[in-house]
Amino acid sequence: MESDEVMLTVRLTTAERTLLRRLAHGHRGDVSEVVADALLDVLPTLLAHNAPRPTEQPARFAPCAVTVWLPPELAELLPALAAHLAQPPTAPATPTPCTALATALHLWLRQDPARLAAGLHTLHGGHPHARQHRPYYPHHPHARPAAA
Repeated sequence: MESDEVMLTVRLTTAERTLLRRLAHGHRGDVSEVVADALLDVLPTLLAHNAPRPTEQPARFAPCAVTVWLPPELAELLPALAAHLAQPPTAPATPTPCTALATALHLWLRQDPARLAAGLHTLHGGHPHARQHRPYYPHHPHARPAAA
């Protein structure tokens, strides 16, 4: 793990965790990379001024805990997302950044899995082995340094 990354734990359902792992495996990447890509995909919509807030509460007691490492620039957006998701804004139980991350992932993972895989493929230049732009994740058992 790079020293400037932020570690977060998110609660997901078993099906969501399985899909996330399959997407990472199919992308030949790391679950953290897929989560970062998912946030880049859904955050603009969730943080839009006129965007409706999700009506469902994240599954607080989802059975699976998944730990991810995010770039600090992306992790810094999660408190704003948590505040945006609070209904009403003065509610005593403001969602945490981890809960906001779970909400964003839940919404992203509800899409068609083939569409998600195609989006990841397109986002990374259409080549599943293109790792030049990805960070090196030494905590991942199959991680390799990016080719120069």
